[in-house]
Amino acid sequence: MATIDLGKHGAHGQVAANDDRPYHERYHAAHHFVDREHEFDAVKMGVWLFLATEVLLFSGMFVAYAIFRMMHPEAFINGSGYLDVSWGLLNTVVLLLSSYTVAAAVRHAQTGNQKWLRINIVLTFLAGLAFLLIKLIFEYYPKFVQGKLPGKFFSYPYAENPYEPLFWGVYWGATGIHASHVIVGMGLFAWLYVRARKLHFGPGHYNAVEGVGLYWHIVDIVWIFLFPLLYLIH
Repeated sequence: MATIDLGKHGAHGQVAANDDRPYHERYHAAHHFVDREHEFDAVKMGVWLFLATEVLLFSGMFVAYAIFRMMHPEAFINGSGYLDVSWGLLNTVVLLLSSYTVAAAVRHAQTGNQKWLRINIVLTFLAGLAFLLIKLIFEYYPKFVQGKLPGKFFSYPYAENPYEPLFWGVYWGATGIHASHVIVGMGLFAWLYVRARKLHFGPGHYNAVEGVGLYWHIVDIVWIFLFPLLYLIH
């Protein structure tokens, strides 16, 4: 039976070229795997190893936060008072809802429900977009205009503590790193949607959807920690 390399399809393995079944039904594990289950386990292990590095990254960020806050607690209390809890809470709700939609996407990939798989991928993408727009329009832009910036760029004239620029350095650094992960996640969901349109996912082939879903859950969990640490200090 003729086969084509899956490299051009954005995954590893082979599919039969003259088979009219959906992609995920035709898919065969790459030659260096024993079977689909072996490939799935290997991919999942790789995803977890990558997520472990992400946990280390954010752990370092939280340690830095703890050290700076212990050194200058008043600066963090004053700086946090300028943050609008309502916008932070709204973004928390948005990401929690996106955790549900991405979990639903994984489930629909496992059961082969192509319509709802695509719908939930789109909903998760839109949730990420909503998060970024809220952050940019209602939080980042006003603070940039007011001069609530990190370090030597701080120019807000009504600061109550000389160390407030340190708080804003932590705020911009932590939320900026998190926002960059949201952007990466949106790119991954766009990639998943393109593949889902081609019926690449189904009961026997959904590891990409699950891997991206795990990544997105990490992004959500990090924000759940950032919200109280930054917005609820006072």
